[in-house]
Amino acid sequence: MPAAEKSSASHLFYQAGSRRPLVDHSDGIYLWDVNGKRYLDASSGPMVSNIGHSNPRVLAAMKQQMDAATFAYRTHFENEAAESLASLTASFMPEGLDRIFFTSGGSEAVESSLKLARQFAVVTGQATRWKVISLFPSYHGSTLGAVAITGMHQFVEPFRDMIRVMPKVPAATCYLDHDSLTHEERGLRYAELLRDEILRQGPETVLAFIMEPVGGASTGALVAPDAWYRRVQEICQEFGVLLITDEVMTGAGRTGRFLAGEHWDLRPDIIALAKGFGAGYAPLGAMAADRRIVDAVMEGGGFAHGYTYAGNPLACSAGLAVLNELTQNGLIENAADKGAKLSARLGSLMDRYPFIGDVRGKGLLLAFELVSDRSSMEPLPAGLAAHTALVEEAYKRGLIIYSRRTRGGTVGDHFMVCPPLIVTDDQVDEIMQLLVESLDAFASTSGLPVSGS
Repeated sequence: MPAAEKSSASHLFYQAGSRRPLVDHSDGIYLWDVNGKRYLDASSGPMVSNIGHSNPRVLAAMKQQMDAATFAYRTHFENEAAESLASLTASFMPEGLDRIFFTSGGSEAVESSLKLARQFAVVTGQATRWKVISLFPSYHGSTLGAVAITGMHQFVEPFRDMIRVMPKVPAATCYLDHDSLTHEERGLRYAELLRDEILRQGPETVLAFIMEPVGGASTGALVAPDAWYRRVQEICQEFGVLLITDEVMTGAGRTGRFLAGEHWDLRPDIIALAKGFGAGYAPLGAMAADRRIVDAVMEGGGFAHGYTYAGNPLACSAGLAVLNELTQNGLIENAADKGAKLSARLGSLMDRYPFIGDVRGKGLLLAFELVSDRSSMEPLPAGLAAHTALVEEAYKRGLIIYSRRTRGGTVGDHFMVCPPLIVTDDQVDEIMQLLVESLDAFASTSGLPVSGS
């Protein structure tokens, strides 16, 4: 509706009561509100819009599907869009993970992964296995099953009495450690915590270990030492624990590979995909599973699980067009190239802003964390509310970045800088200019030092 007709009240509610302007249109990495102000989407929404906004080829593919059929229930019909997308998705997966199940988003993809893993255990005579170990901090979705494995206090505590909270082990936050170990030795130390927890819980009760190969919003693009990944996979194999990788945020090219796990040659048993998989064009997610798991479940009576919109032809037509954009236009390679340049530029900000304590990530999944003191990595005072204040300064200037509380969701401040994979060198320059202006303003109002000013 026109800006003049926008009501002062809204019947919508989400996570907070703050209002934002009405969006009018979008193109590439930009969006415009109804008043004509332009915003640079430097976080791809919540790390979703991997190929940018309003891509004409994706819209054309969706229109073609709309003209044919917008819905066909999977127990009544197969549809070409879902079949083609499943085949293409399987081609990106590690050897053997060629069974695809579609969902409407990341929470559903994770929930499906948990239920498939459990049903596999039941039909193969391992019914004592039900515990799913995850990391703290971590975020895996908003369904109750996903909340049970999430390691962020504010998302878990209100629902604790409704769920069975699963065991957690510390994420490999090596940048916070003060010891004499090398980076790789720290990684191995964190990995052994998983082994210790499996033994503490009883290996016969542990079903799976789930993790994001690169941390998402919960840890701000945390990358573990290389040794951690190798050892974690060995530990899972040692105890017959299924390895589930949550690639909801990291997949679909975001880190410079189609799957972030490819950087470490991970071979999980189940993979959850969403966000950039549909790139914001339609609600879409997927679970990719090892054929031995799916075959056993199907032989045992079938997967006791499903969603109304699983394999929806319109959503799958969008996903198929999105993956074609990624592969045919070199966007995954561009993520690696522009990610390296943007990471270096973000790292250079540490010279100007002593309160930037760490810059991390891989490809175009990047973040920086603010601290009071780099030597101790003590967070900024909570009263500064930096995780919202800096976002607002950026928003005023037409720059969209994404923030979270770093350490379990209650303290610390990190900011995700994750533009669409179509970003250019000139647009990287524009992001940095607006970010510097925003940091300067935040520092001024917060009484924080800026070097050379």
